[in-house]
Amino acid sequence: MKRFWKQAQVVERDGGWGVELDGKPLRTPARDPLIMPTKALAEAVGAEWNGIEEKIDPGAMPLTGLANAAVDRVAPDKEPFAKDIGRYAEADLACYRAEGPSALVERQAELWDALLGWGRRRFDVDFRTTGGIVHVDQPAATIDQLNHAVTALDAFRLAGLAPLVTIGGSLLAALGVLEGAFTPDQAWEAVSVDERWQLEQWGSDAEAEAALDNRRRDFMAGARFLELLN
Repeated sequence: MKRFWKQAQVVERDGGWGVELDGKPLRTPARDPLIMPTKALAEAVGAEWNGIEEKIDPGAMPLTGLANAAVDRVAPDKEPFAKDIGRYAEADLACYRAEGPSALVERQAELWDALLGWGRRRFDVDFRTTGGIVHVDQPAATIDQLNHAVTALDAFRLAGLAPLVTIGGSLLAALGVLEGAFTPDQAWEAVSVDERWQLEQWGSDAEAEAALDNRRRDFMAGARFLELLN
């Protein structure tokens, strides 16, 4: 679709904030009004629309996409969406450590122990870690507490949290970003340590580097979305 509007403008409406394209309200793909909870998010979404030069490229509008998802996908049936995210509490990335080489083991420990330490303090729970990829059961109280933290979130925060969790594989890292315990860069460094290690060991690989860059872009978009909700 080509650009058909001259100006996107933020407006206050229906107890929240929306964007109008030449005076016409922006709607989601399901044709619901796109009403956002903060002016900051609406301004960022409006900037995405103002930044379009000729054709609409959804990949260049991640905040709009996440806002649409919050309204169309999450809000109508929040419980199953939250449950899918909460399942990551059962097998958080930070609990599965490499058995070697020692340099990777040490790097994982430095980054992932910080996630587990924050999780223990924040939720008053414990975590079981293991070497390798064989599943290790987490304490029931740990799963319950992390699930409760997720289900308590509103639709917009769930939509923003989802890419952090699914891309990074760590619910702890995502919740840490949401609550300001870790910067997005710190969280990304933790969840991407294995991939970056492989690139360091095997040298430049254009395809692998591009894939990692794309994951980082989507991860950071989710983190910015969450930031704009505060």
